[in-house]
Amino acid sequence: MSRIGKLPISLPKGVEVVVDGDNVVTVKGKLGTLTQKVNPAISVAVQDEHIVLTRATDQKQHKALHGLYRALIANMVHGVSEGFKTVQAVVGVGYKAQVQGQILELSLGYSHNIFFELPKEIKCETVTEKGKDPLIIMTSIDKQLLGQVAAKIRSLRKPEPYKGKGIRFQGEVIRKKAGKAAAK
Repeated sequence: MSRIGKLPISLPKGVEVVVDGDNVVTVKGKLGTLTQKVNPAISVAVQDEHIVLTRATDQKQHKALHGLYRALIANMVHGVSEGFKTVQAVVGVGYKAQVQGQILELSLGYSHNIFFELPKEIKCETVTEKGKDPLIIMTSIDKQLLGQVAAKIRSLRKPEPYKGKGIRFQGEVIRKKAGKAAAK
C-alpha cells in the first residue's frame, strides 16, 4: 500500500470537507475554499475528524494516484486553515521590486522594467531595507498556484553562478564558480 496514501488526514477545527457524487472534494476553512476533482479510482471518505483515501486496485497507476491525491487534499486542508508563504530575495546592484495592487514591478538590470500581474488568489508585499536585498513575500491558500507563480518570477532572472545576482528563494544556496582567475 502507498506509504503516503494510507495516512489519514486530520482535520483542524474550523475546516469542513464535502465530497459530492462526482468525486469532487471541497475544503472550506477560515481563509477560503478550495476544490479538487479526484480520479474515480480513488475514493474519499470523511470519518470522524479524518479524511481517508482508498484505491480500487493495486495497479501501479492507482498506487501513484493514491499518494498524489492524498498529498493534494492534505495541502488543501493546510492551505485553508493556515495558508502558505514564500519569500524570494532580489539580489543584485540596482535590482528592485515593488508591488502596486496585483502588479509586481521588477527592475532586474534589463533595459526596461518588468510588470508581472499576480493572480487574485495571491497576496504580495515587498520589503526593502537599506543595506539588504529587497524581498518579495507572497501568501496564498493554494500551494500549487503559489509555487507556480514563484517559479515564474524566479525565471525572469535566475541566479547566475559567478556573482549570484538574480531572484532566489530565501535560504536557497547558489553554487558559485571561480571564474577566469581560477584558470591561472
